Amino acid sequence: MISKLSKYSVKESIFQDFYECRLKTFALFQNMDEATFCSQPHPDFSPVGWHLGHIAYIESLWLLERCAGSPCLFPQYSKLFAADGLPKSERVKLPNLEEIRYYLDTVREKVLEYLEVIDIEQQERLWRFLIQHESQHCEISSFVLELVKSQESRGAIHVRIFPPLSELAFKSQECRILPLEMIKIPAGEFEQGSDSIKALDNERFAHRVYLDTYLIDRYPVTCEQYRVFMEAGGYQNSRWWSQSGWQWLQTELVTQPLYWCDDAYGGKLRSWDNHPVCGVSWYEAEAYSRFVGKRLPTEAEWEKAVSWDSQVNRHRTYPWGDEKLTTQHCNYDRLIGKTMPVNAYPAGQSAYGLHDTLGNVWEWTASWFHGYNGFQSYPYTGYSQVYFGDKHRVLKGGSWATPPWILRSSFRNWYHPGVRQIFAGFRCASD
Repeated sequence: MISKLSKYSVKESIFQDFYECRLKTFALFQNMDEATFCSQPHPDFSPVGWHLGHIAYIESLWLLERCAGSPCLFPQYSKLFAADGLPKSERVKLPNLEEIRYYLDTVREKVLEYLEVIDIEQQERLWRFLIQHESQHCEISSFVLELVKSQESRGAIHVRIFPPLSELAFKSQECRILPLEMIKIPAGEFEQGSDSIKALDNERFAHRVYLDTYLIDRYPVTCEQYRVFMEAGGYQNSRWWSQSGWQWLQTELVTQPLYWCDDAYGGKLRSWDNHPVCGVSWYEAEAYSRFVGKRLPTEAEWEKAVSWDSQVNRHRTYPWGDEKLTTQHCNYDRLIGKTMPVNAYPAGQSAYGLHDTLGNVWEWTASWFHGYNGFQSYPYTGYSQVYFGDKHRVLKGGSWATPPWILRSSFRNWYHPGVRQIFAGFRCASD
């Protein structure tokens, strides 16, 4: 296949991305038992097996049925794997892993045959979208698997949020507490969003935004810093919480982040203190920010501090520039499997000097999820537009489980402010 497509650089690029993305998808499901495959550990999230089947369903729907005009290859799956087909609670009755693997392989074979004959210039955006769609469902599957593990232990989640110390021996900075350092971002315009062929509909269009001077944390909030809030009774004092946040807390009755653990270091510096806090809701992030006399950054403030290069007056694809993402820049793609210290990747810092903005943990912002001026739905209204309004907060940056195809400064994630199952943390800002 590659030899046939080699003279078409766009087709070859898409073929390689489809191939590599699918390898990563299958690696996530390797040797998975049926109970895990079909388990629904939280009512708001479908079983990982459903996500795997949904990937094939969407690929078939858009490329084979709507673009190629072919009949549906597996009509028996149309209701089961459509996003609006069944309630999440009814998605646990699934074909086994082998059957769904056959579903994916059969669809993919036809898709690659179709790739050989199409005019890719007319469809490139759709193919790029589908790679990212698969990537997003793989990340959801990653945190659903963490929830399954917690249920199996029949207790609170006490996951190890750091790799073995032997893996960190080369990180000389990790054993010192970081200062509460903030960076001053001067007033002025910057370019928000993206017009790239890879940009999803909610990232478009690139536009100029003026911001007054503000301060933003150099690093995400660490576990050591968040522990101060916990030990000061932050979860018991309504003073730090918004009205809606306090109501959420009285319902959820939580006293620590979801992915929190303590290790026995006798009160000394713990090996995970410089890791970002992970598994907090927007309400928890907001309460901590108030506790330290700060606030959450707006989406625009976060993106300017991360992506704008004022020296050349241009937007960067990544905080460090436009050079390809590597393991020297950030913690992503499940390559390590958990969080890393927030200062572990100096090569990944932004032009303004922010660290750890891509990968490791998603970062909550103060902004509601809305479309930019000139927004146009793609490839269907239900992808982004139905979520606009004052119900979902924007997250930026990606996590340790985020595949490379959705890691960039302009990418926007969104969740209800009460969700804490995602691999999310935050950093603070102030005026």
